[in-house]
Parts: sequence; C-alpha cells; structure tokens
Amino acid sequence: MAVMTAETRLEERWRDILTVHARTMCEIDRVLHPYGLGASDFEVLDILATERPEQGEQCRVQNLVGRVHLSQSALSRLIGRLEKDGLVQRSVCAEDRRGVWVALTPKGHAVHAEVLPLQRAVLGRMLAEQGRGTDPAA
Repeated sequence: MAVMTAETRLEERWRDILTVHARTMCEIDRVLHPYGLGASDFEVLDILATERPEQGEQCRVQNLVGRVHLSQSALSRLIGRLEKDGLVQRSVCAEDRRGVWVALTPKGHAVHAEVLPLQRAVLGRMLAEQGRGTDPAA
C-alpha cells in the first residue's frame, strides 16, 4: 500500500476540484439546454445581470474575458450568439472606439430571471454533494 504524501493529497484534491467543476458544468448545460443556453452562456447573462448599477447595465467585453474563463475569440462568438438570440446588445464605447460594450436586453433579463433558479439549484446540489463527499454521478 502506497504512502499518501502531501504531494499525492494535493494532486487528489486538485483532481476532485476538476471533477466537481466538470460534472457541475455538464449538469448546468443539461438543465439549461431546453432554454437554448449552456453554462458559459448563463455565466455571461448572470454577470451582466449583476453588474453594479453605477456602471449602468453594460459591461466592456474585455472585462468579461477573465470572468467567464473563455478566450477572447470564444467569448466574442458566444456574445454573437446571444446577440443573435436577442438576449444581449453590443455597442461601441464612445470613449474608446476599440472598446465594445455589451448589455442585457429586456428579453435577456427575462430569460436570466427564468433560468437563474435552475442554475442555482444545480450549484447548491452539486456543491452540497461534493461537501458530503458523495459522488453526484452515482
């Protein structure tokens, strides 16, 4: 029987985190699929829905990149799909013509409000199961 070293425990903890993340993202994708959304779509809608009021309800696309864990090009494609579906609207930043703003549309707000409880329920369930050390896939 191998001795559990600190390094081995660290590796196991890291792999457990990755497993919980992957399972949670898959479950969010499954729950949101009937609404035409995936986990990353929801993350963008959720960030836009919760932006601080003093910033208006728009956010620079550049500021979303690090928050949704997508490359800039993948995020641009995702925002393009959300815009095509009428959930967000893009506009050029007047102060910096290189910047692009993105904001939820009224339809985007409505869809976000409808799916928010579903996403939060998945998070609650998956993270509670992880905290108890049970396998959510079982």
